[in-house]
Parts: sequence; structure tokens; C-alpha cells
Amino acid sequence: MATHAAKTASRPKGLETAKRVRKAALKRFANAGYAAVSMREIAADVGVRPGALYNHFPTKQDILKDLMLSHMSELLAAWEMADFPDTMDPLERFVRFHIGYHLERADEVFISYMELRNLEPDNFKAIETERRRYEAILTSILEEGAAARRYKADDARVATRAIIAMLTGIPTWYREGGRIGKGELEDLYLTMVRKAVSPERTDRQTEAG
Repeated sequence: MATHAAKTASRPKGLETAKRVRKAALKRFANAGYAAVSMREIAADVGVRPGALYNHFPTKQDILKDLMLSHMSELLAAWEMADFPDTMDPLERFVRFHIGYHLERADEVFISYMELRNLEPDNFKAIETERRRYEAILTSILEEGAAARRYKADDARVATRAIIAMLTGIPTWYREGGRIGKGELEDLYLTMVRKAVSPERTDRQTEAG
């Protein structure tokens, strides 16, 4: 009983330590890159011995996988909870959500997209599954919009990846306090996205050809 009580009492402390490990690793990976970071460095940032990390994450790869899966899980949950006017066009809703969400999480975005190459095969598959779930949201919007003749995309999945790649690149250069505010930024990118899938644009290109 005493042993069980001790384990129960230590659980909150263990969860807090794991949280600190994630935070330290996130910062290290974003600043130096996954390959250049050691478990010893992460442990030093957390203030524990390197061996203590293995109680929470057996390998550095497990930390990377955890960070990426958490990012995707939180992203999908945030989309489900997003509060936009019912009258707002679904494409506008997605663009504004994606930009707003990712601008607040530059480190998570950098790691989730730039460190995919460092994932082991099984971990890569797990992350890709979640990424496809998110991409499916925009693909559905484009397909339904095309059926209603609001948008035009020869291949909705390819268009989805192109749009997401463009929007996800914003945190790499945008800095708050510059000449463009967040609202104006969203407007500018929304205009570009709409033009990219505009039926009128496609019709004009066909006529010009």
C-alpha cells in the first residue's frame, strides 16, 4: 500500500517533468534542429540527470514523435472548436483558422514540417495519418465548393497541399508589429487562395489558350 501511495503521489510530479521535457525539446529542436540536439542537453535544460529522461521518453525519437502528434491532435481539436459565423464561406473559415492558429505556434509548425525527414518509418506513418485527416478538411471544402461551382480545382488533393504549404510558410517570415497586421495578412492570403481556385480564372485561361 505504501509503495502504491508513493507512486500515486509522485504522478503529478512526473507529469510536470514530462511537460518540461517537451517544452525544452521543442525549443532546442526549433533553434538547432533535431539532429544536433542531445538528450543530455535537454536534460540540462530541464534540470535533471540524463537518465531521468528515459522514465518519460525512452529515446529522442519518442520526444519528436510526441511533439508532432500533440501538435496535430491539438490542431484538429482547435478546428472542431473554432467559432466562426455560420454565414462565412468555408474556404475563408479554413484560411483564417489556419493562419491564426499557426502564427501563435511558430516553433511547433517549424518542427512539424521541417523535421518530418528525421522521423523513423513507423513514426512517419503515424504523423502522416494525422496530417491527412487535417488535409481532408480542406479537400472536402474544395470538392463541395467545386460541386456548387464556387471553386475550381482539377485535383482537390493537390490543391489542398499547395494551399496548406503556402499558408504554413507564413510563420517563417511574418513578425508581429511589422507593416502588415494579422487581419490584413489573412485578407491578402485569402485573396490569393480564392484566385487560385476561382472558376473565372480557369475560364479565362481556357479562352486565352
